[in-house]
Amino acid sequence: MMKTRNELFTDLLASVHVQAFRKLSGIKMTESKLTLNFGPQHPAAHGVLRLIMEMDGEVVRNLDPHIGLLHRGTEKLAEIKPYNHSIGYMDRMDYVSMMCCEHPYVLAIEELLGINPPRRAQYIRVMFDEITRLMNHLLWLGCHGLDIGAMALFLYCFREREDLYDIYEAVSGARMHATYYRPGGVYRDLPEQMPKYQANRYISEKKVKRLNYNREGSLLDFIEDFTNRFPSLVDEYETLLTDNRIWKQRTVDIGVVTPERAKDLGFTGPMLRGSGVEWDLRRKQPYEVYDELDFLIPIGQNGDCYDRYLVRVEEMRQSNSIIQQCIQWLRDNPGPVIIEDNRYSSPKRSDMKHDMESLIYHFKLFTEGYSVPQGEVYSAIEHPKGEFGVFLMSDGANKPYRMKVRPPSFAHLAAIDEMSKGHMLADVVSIIGTLDIVFGEIDR
Repeated sequence: MMKTRNELFTDLLASVHVQAFRKLSGIKMTESKLTLNFGPQHPAAHGVLRLIMEMDGEVVRNLDPHIGLLHRGTEKLAEIKPYNHSIGYMDRMDYVSMMCCEHPYVLAIEELLGINPPRRAQYIRVMFDEITRLMNHLLWLGCHGLDIGAMALFLYCFREREDLYDIYEAVSGARMHATYYRPGGVYRDLPEQMPKYQANRYISEKKVKRLNYNREGSLLDFIEDFTNRFPSLVDEYETLLTDNRIWKQRTVDIGVVTPERAKDLGFTGPMLRGSGVEWDLRRKQPYEVYDELDFLIPIGQNGDCYDRYLVRVEEMRQSNSIIQQCIQWLRDNPGPVIIEDNRYSSPKRSDMKHDMESLIYHFKLFTEGYSVPQGEVYSAIEHPKGEFGVFLMSDGANKPYRMKVRPPSFAHLAAIDEMSKGHMLADVVSIIGTLDIVFGEIDR
């Protein structure tokens, strides 16, 4: 039966609409393949990530990651500035693990200068590294949960992160970009008074008293209170997720990576340990005071998204234990937190008021910095996402001749094609989440 003129016109119009939709959405179709753009506007793309996906129905055949437009030339900018001017820029590399980005850079400078920070400063650094690990894993868990359907978890995790931000702010004056680690130690000792909420026309005295219940003492008291209640909060997260049927459907047997392949791909951190490889720089290549602390290294069995989730959750428990050990040591051992050499550390403000030499040292330190002996060094730490390393080459000047960063997320993102092949489109979201990528360090 032949179609009428009106039916032919309707079919033509529908075809035009379909073609227009495909053109606007970035979808290209052949007889058997579909090319799909994922991101960068997609919330599960976690920033500027764009994936060009070759699909067979809902199954991924090929996946090409594009890292977008975040490039700031961090490594080159560091080469035109004095060493100490780039400390505050390092914590922008991974902007959810701030002090852990400062740490390897400061360690590299210290090795070139041949200086060692006081013992108390080392314990403070380790404590804040682990606080930062909690901050990173809480953000990861909340966002990963949001990506694959566990929406309440996001609110729970961010509730705890607020306390950790307050700890950052109390010690450095900034909620995120602290610039707290310095060559020779840390900027200042832990404050004896925790900042408190104040009543105003929006918050009553009664509510303020309730908010300040754990802020009456020092910063150490506040951190200790947090560590005492945090394990029960992690239990809540696990009650919601670990045996949850839907959570396991979205993560078990998704993005499986064998131990051998994980090593070949350059995985580090929870990505490597999730595949069953017990490698942690805090144990294998100890730095600061990690060799004096008692903690376990969790590993997975199957190398899937579920194992990597379990590893990160257990890491939070172990980090909490490390923080408690540091608190006890810091209570029992007062002392200096930075070397008393004004070539590398700022003189006390009280000295600058009446001593011209101290004022000159302060001016020279914050303008031209210090000259570093010739040489090269690579320093790495166990960052929340994996091995974060900084390579510095010095020609004897006050700024690096070369600086290169070895970030963990770069290697992890490179594996997304291999991990996603054969999986459904929805599984790609789970895989992006389990990689725990951040683009400040990828597109550096």
